[in-house]
Amino acid sequence: MVRKAKIYYQDHLAGILSETDDGYIFQYNLKYLKNENASAISLTLPLSEHAYHNKVLFPFFDGLIPEGWLLDIGEKYWKLNPKDRFELLINLCRDTIGAVSVYPMEVEENG
Repeated sequence: MVRKAKIYYQDHLAGILSETDDGYIFQYNLKYLKNENASAISLTLPLSEHAYHNKVLFPFFDGLIPEGWLLDIGEKYWKLNPKDRFELLINLCRDTIGAVSVYPMEVEENG
């Protein structure tokens, strides 16, 4: 099973983050890359047509997940698993303080 999230920079779809059995993949949207005003979502994920791969959730995305009382609300009222960082990311990071926001995509079967 592959879980995916749409990653927005300001109001523009910047790319797709995927969670696979082998780890995580972030791929910038080609239309976004062609925009002359495109900005990297993070210094650790510079603009590139090549996909980024990581065995664990990229530290940039993990850093977007709230802590403290807001995380407690997600766990208590939305029954989110505190150990499932991807689930926390797609449910708690739609309206972040910064320019990047995260929205879930439909679940796809792998294979």
